[in-house]
Amino acid sequence: MSTADPAEAPSASPLHRLQVAVDAPQHSGLSDPLSYRAAQAWPPGTLLQVPLGKRELLGLVWDAPGQDLAPGGQVLPDEELREVGEVLDALPPLSASWRRLVEFAAQYYQRAIGELALSVLPPQLREVSAKQLQAKLKKLAKLPPPPAPEAPPVMPQLSEAQQAALAQLDGMLQSAPEAAAPTPVLLYGVTGSGKTEVYLRAAEQALAQGRQVLVLVPEINLTPQLEARFAERFAGRRIVSLHSGLTPAQRLQNWLAAHLGQAELILGTRLAVFASLPRLGLIAVDEEHDPSYKQQDGARYSARDLAVYRARLEKVPVILGSATPSLESWHHANTGRYQRLVMPQRIGGGAMPRVRLFDMNTLARTKGVTTALTAPLLEALRQRLARGEQSLIFLNRRGYAPVLHCGECNWKSDCPHCSAWRVFHKGDRSLRCHHCGFAERVPMACPTCGNLDIAPLGRGTERLEEQLAQALPGARVARIDADSTKHKGQLEEQLGAVHAGEVDILVGTQMITKGHDFRRITLVAAVNPDGALFSSDFRAPERLFALLMQAAGRAGRDAEVAARSEMWVQTWHPQHALYQALQRHDYEFFAASQLAERESAALPPFSHLALMRAEARTAEGAQAFLEAAAALAQALPDAQQALIYPPVPMSVARVANVERFQMLIECGQRSALQRLLWHWLPLLQALKREHRGLLRWAIDVDPLAI
Repeated sequence: MSTADPAEAPSASPLHRLQVAVDAPQHSGLSDPLSYRAAQAWPPGTLLQVPLGKRELLGLVWDAPGQDLAPGGQVLPDEELREVGEVLDALPPLSASWRRLVEFAAQYYQRAIGELALSVLPPQLREVSAKQLQAKLKKLAKLPPPPAPEAPPVMPQLSEAQQAALAQLDGMLQSAPEAAAPTPVLLYGVTGSGKTEVYLRAAEQALAQGRQVLVLVPEINLTPQLEARFAERFAGRRIVSLHSGLTPAQRLQNWLAAHLGQAELILGTRLAVFASLPRLGLIAVDEEHDPSYKQQDGARYSARDLAVYRARLEKVPVILGSATPSLESWHHANTGRYQRLVMPQRIGGGAMPRVRLFDMNTLARTKGVTTALTAPLLEALRQRLARGEQSLIFLNRRGYAPVLHCGECNWKSDCPHCSAWRVFHKGDRSLRCHHCGFAERVPMACPTCGNLDIAPLGRGTERLEEQLAQALPGARVARIDADSTKHKGQLEEQLGAVHAGEVDILVGTQMITKGHDFRRITLVAAVNPDGALFSSDFRAPERLFALLMQAAGRAGRDAEVAARSEMWVQTWHPQHALYQALQRHDYEFFAASQLAERESAALPPFSHLALMRAEARTAEGAQAFLEAAAALAQALPDAQQALIYPPVPMSVARVANVERFQMLIECGQRSALQRLLWHWLPLLQALKREHRGLLRWAIDVDPLAI
């Protein structure tokens, strides 16, 4: 669009009709861009302030048909439209490919375009004026370039598998712009096989062509580690990170550097998949199987799936790396949709740690809680201590104990606001609910019967740390979990101590099992992993196997100690097929058996799911809304192709005094499910108004937690 020449313009300013995407509340039903008038035809992708009701908020000029706020659906004449406010014209418009990505994500995950587009931009953009933004851009332009490297980086020697993988990727990176989009690459390599080096070399190739590189990691705590690795290799290049751990000012500055093309490497968590990158040349998704790539509130998108879509849209290669790929990705590789590149050996030829399944049934049964630290495991830890090696104990439960218990009246420390137990934290003598955050001091006596002898039942990482210190005096024990790393810099400090050899035994939750390159660890122990074997969630075995394989991969990463590295799994079910596959490090057997089970049960990836959740003050209110919603769906097109299950309470049915129900929708074809949802969701806006007790409802397409 071009503006008229002022010399030729009539005395009255011409009016231009703009379609603007705004973040309107979901219940308003305003899912499409809205029509506004402006004195200038601002191009699509321009950010500006617009009035909506009594508020003024940030909007984004869109190129889709607009929606007029007029009764009866009639089109308002231009002069009756509300006028746009201040325009952030110092910022280059967001590109057409970025808008197509947002449009696809909004349609697929059944959200309003404006809601998604504005939620993935830095929050500070909503607060700055055009003048303030201009000042920030000037300041960014004056930043000195990163210092040039003093010497070229040391390049490790590549294994044959790495060379083969890079040869394939180089071919994709060299392909002509008019060629078809490259096939997504599933980089399947055992832990320690050098997948990160493949990302680094492929990034080097893309950077040499003047392109930008996007690297996604599942957890914030992996971003600084990867950033240090990239900074070492690409000294002199501008590298920025994008994740929720940044301050609003840092996030805006890093986003602007990426949007303006100044940043060449962008590292981030799931949110970074929406980074505005004008010269995108390569996307890498590390640990692609990780559930953290799925957003669990608001627009429940999968960053991994959107990375694949974005790569196809922009015709660039995408690498999905994992030692335990998601079954969806594995299935796509089996059917030829993805190209599988295999790296079966560790760098340096080191062996994978030997997996020992310790049968807990062989221990003498005693009343009460048995210790998590069996005598054979303690002996194995002593041997490592004597040799000056490190050990890692993995327990996916923080706190001191899952519950406090009275032996007299059977009282347990339940949460008054949730259908869950409050966890005992010994450090600050509190009972804390990990769902709603409600915390109280530990009572001196049982609140029900007054018994003074109330005791912790079960164990968490805090208790395990204490038991280790008692059983192995002199051992330097450290704990890493969400409680011990809640303050800024604590995680980096603790990881630094582990890498420096100042820790003998590291205790932690799944935070420490992913991606970390601990060179001195020779023993990993999982002390209580059985819970996931019998979960109602069909994905629980897949998640447990991936977690244990990742945990095992922290041991023996240095080829010199690999031969004596071990993983201990203390289990009551040593004959379970999952543990048998783990013992052989046989992901392929595990994946084949799980896919066969899923196919026979018509579960993903052989069917497609959506989950509708409802929250209300009463369980009856939530259930009634979902039952009415199911009745509405039966009359819609494509309803015959879908199976709508009856609503059931969620696994934690009450959180913060809110009752939660869910209803599963299953469909054999993705397109049929999308059509059903597209017809169904507008009806649910009106249905909510009829159910006064309902607080909120949401749809989750391709849910991970069921």
